[in-house]
Amino acid sequence: MRARTTTSARERASAAAADIDRQPVSTRRLEGFTDGVFAIAATLLVLDMSTADFGRIASERDLVDALVAIAPSVLNVAISFLLLGLLWSIHVRQFEHIVRVDGALIWLNTLRLLGVVLVPFVTSLNDDFSDYLAGRMALPVVFLAVVVLSAWQWFYASAPGRGFLDDMSEVLVHNSRVNAVTAVAIATAVVALSSLIGSFAFLLFALDPVISQLLRHAGIVRDASPGSEPPAARG
Repeated sequence: MRARTTTSARERASAAAADIDRQPVSTRRLEGFTDGVFAIAATLLVLDMSTADFGRIASERDLVDALVAIAPSVLNVAISFLLLGLLWSIHVRQFEHIVRVDGALIWLNTLRLLGVVLVPFVTSLNDDFSDYLAGRMALPVVFLAVVVLSAWQWFYASAPGRGFLDDMSEVLVHNSRVNAVTAVAIATAVVALSSLIGSFAFLLFALDPVISQLLRHAGIVRDASPGSEPPAARG
């Protein structure tokens, strides 16, 4: 009898914990944590850069040669910083409309942040081992994973009847979902091209405005009513 009572109590406690996890809560702390993770990841990018490898500098020419030698590393850091900025802008635009979150959304965001904190590491990997396929592919693959998780998070949050968004119109929700899928498609193409041209494949994102216009002309992206808010973030 006592064993049954103990089991029943545990089941009730588990059910209560599950109910609490499903209850929507404010986004305030999640947003603060996410902003902090992005800031730390962006800062970590430069920690591998140092003048320690310059060797002996005895003239202006020596310094210029040393700076030229680290130019590829600077370029990799710049690309990764811009990618982090893009991912952070996705987060910001999503949470302009997401006003409540539940346990599932918190975990989706946490998984996305796991990809974010890996960006400094895969940037170093790309810098040190770009002659190898795995070295060139690491950053694009991590970036694709984060974009996919961002899209998943947005589709989950914007699902009809979930009640996580503000008064965002149906047209804007539709357009933002199209944008999320477009971002995933471009990131997938970047991964494919990275095997050939490395991080330069990220230049494909420059085609995003062109793709958006084509989708608008095709009627896939709908016209929003005047004065409505801009579409939410990709992902």
